[in-house]
Amino acid sequence: QVQLVESGGGLVQPGGSLRLSCAASGFVFQTWVMAWYRQAPGKQRELVARIHTDATTAYADSVKGRFTISRDNAKNMVYLQMNSLEPEDTAVYYCNHYPFGADWGQGTQVTVSS
Repeated sequence: QVQLVESGGGLVQPGGSLRLSCAASGFVFQTWVMAWYRQAPGKQRELVARIHTDATTAYADSVKGRFTISRDNAKNMVYLQMNSLEPEDTAVYYCNHYPFGADWGQGTQVTVSS
């Protein structure tokens, strides 16, 4: 059974940084494209970044240059380093496959506020 456990969120001031982690299990991790998604209050869930099996990455325009996605296939982990955070980045962040599968974790709340 697919399990995705996100962590690392919190409250941070504008301009600050956070590093999110996602522990994955229940599938052959190294063969899947992984991604981070986010959902802000009243908005649809959106793709933030993805990382392919060869470590190629792609980002939403809104986070390009500020966020970095990475993966550790030995540990079945995906990370999202978020720098220069803005209030518009406030959301619940989730990891999943890309394209996303049916199984979602609980997410981790990121709040950017002064």
